[in-house]
Amino acid sequence: MSTPKTWLIETDELERELDAPDFVIIDATWYMPGEGKDARAEYLAEHIPGAIFFDIDEIVDSKSALPHMLPPPEKFSSRMRAMGIGDGQRVVVYDRHGMFSAPRVWWMFRVMGADDVSVLNGGLPKWKAEGRPLMTGEPAPRTTRHFTARRNLDLVRDLDDMKALIQDRSAAIVDARSPERFAGNAPEPRQGLRAGHIPGSQNVPFGQLLNADGTLKSPDELNKVFEAAGVDPHKPVVTSCGSGITACVLALALSEAGHRRTSVYDGSWAEWGANESLPIETS
Repeated sequence: MSTPKTWLIETDELERELDAPDFVIIDATWYMPGEGKDARAEYLAEHIPGAIFFDIDEIVDSKSALPHMLPPPEKFSSRMRAMGIGDGQRVVVYDRHGMFSAPRVWWMFRVMGADDVSVLNGGLPKWKAEGRPLMTGEPAPRTTRHFTARRNLDLVRDLDDMKALIQDRSAAIVDARSPERFAGNAPEPRQGLRAGHIPGSQNVPFGQLLNADGTLKSPDELNKVFEAAGVDPHKPVVTSCGSGITACVLALALSEAGHRRTSVYDGSWAEWGANESLPIETS
């Protein structure tokens, strides 16, 4: 019997592979706009040896007014080439939270057709807690490599898709935001957004999928969390959140739990909540 595919890599396994020539390690740390933190400066202060920094707010669709929307494949390919990331390499993504923004970059690679990509389980906090090696400063320059982007549209949903979904209910919509934001009882961190959620959606706050050390729960535990929220395991699932970051934590968790028909609503509440013509629900 074959072992089910996992998108996770453990800290001990990554440390063994640090010098592997085909490995690319990415620091995908991102902070909410109001946090006042500089992810790149923190990366320069300490990172896993050989890691390169991925700027989630720069590798985007610059024509969109929405935050960090997926870039066109041509832009993604260009940025990856410049970063020295090419076809045939194994990519490992981590962040400084443990499990927060790294799944967004995992999902971006998958949308662009790269499937040999893993998320470091527990991220930098677990790595540091175990006393594993760190470095400071800029990484050594990498040779430019060819990266071929082949967009996998099955993994992405846009506004038109979501409008259709609330009518035909052909997929479950699962929101990763806090219960307070989902219910419309707490203000959104971004200005100009209504409070509430997409009609018919269910709430699985992304923190419920994590252990205390920032690692992802086991597949059985993950399935129980989704089932408790009323998510039908036999239906396709579209994940959403505030701006498309933690929706990808849900997408990763669903994939680890064996769900094979998961996509992410890229615009998420930043798009839906700003459009007065769209229906919302509260409570």
